[in-house]
Amino acid sequence: MAEKVLLEVKNLKMHFPIQQGFFRKVVGHVRAVDGVSFFIREGETLGLVGESGCGKTTAGRCILRAYEPTAGEVLFRQNGEMVNLLTLPKKQLVPFRRQIQIIFQDPFSSLNPRMTVMDIIAEPLVVNGIAKGDALKAQVRQLLEAVGLRAQHMGRYPYAFSGGQRQRIGIARALALRPKLIVCDEPVSALDVSIQAQTLNLLEDLQKEFGLTYLFIAHDLSVVEHISDRVAVMYLGNLVELAQADELYDNPLHPYAEALLSAVPRTDPDHVTNRIVLPGDVPSPADPPPGCKFHPRCRYAQDVCHQETPEWHELSPDHWVACHLADELSLTGIDDD
Repeated sequence: MAEKVLLEVKNLKMHFPIQQGFFRKVVGHVRAVDGVSFFIREGETLGLVGESGCGKTTAGRCILRAYEPTAGEVLFRQNGEMVNLLTLPKKQLVPFRRQIQIIFQDPFSSLNPRMTVMDIIAEPLVVNGIAKGDALKAQVRQLLEAVGLRAQHMGRYPYAFSGGQRQRIGIARALALRPKLIVCDEPVSALDVSIQAQTLNLLEDLQKEFGLTYLFIAHDLSVVEHISDRVAVMYLGNLVELAQADELYDNPLHPYAEALLSAVPRTDPDHVTNRIVLPGDVPSPADPPPGCKFHPRCRYAQDVCHQETPEWHELSPDHWVACHLADELSLTGIDDD
């Protein structure tokens, strides 16, 4: 298994300082990511889900080193060796940046309105000195065709395209350097439902064609179900469960995962949904509760949950969870009556 791991994240933390007063004194920290560990195998898609504000996007940007993490390791496989991206100087990081790209959430703000489609997709190729002249145009044409657009679109500006088409341009830009790993930061959340399906099918086709590996960040479990091989559930800066997609949807081990699954829409109009409504609000990441961070909203919480932080452990093969009661509870999956 180890030789197939492309990316491994160990105890990743990103704490943003809270500053007050004229001298900007640090009075606390927002624990956006607070000890996250997972790995992604070559060619697979890992879905990262959770409520807004749980730290999903921050974790993705820490992997890219768009943020400088507070602590942890991000190990990326290069030439058969695992290299810690967080310890590399910026000059040595350049070749790794070509291997890891991102698709942004908003297709409207992620494209420069003053640049043509040709310039947008060609920019990474020009900056890295990969192609120029006719060869550059040929590569841009191939990328446009790969994402379902036409060569005639090269001279147009982003305003001339729909949201789905703009996202395809963003996908083509991410593919330009032929990366191994793409961080998909909620790439379909700003699109209509019908366009979402087309974009997901496109991403799956591109994964097969180019041998891509995805970290797919989303808050919609019904979207993640269809594209992910494994799914990780995040809550308040921590992972609470990670498993194969089918296993997680059928047999959740963490109460938070059970609550999320109960909110997934069903296709059967006669199905009676037993929706689990969590009490209260998500605690502040600047002042998380002691013990298990989920215990103020958990209907199964016991005294140990208030006092001790649960360990991240593998309860069954490839099924990880952080819950004191994981081996005692019998939770409801998405396919259960």
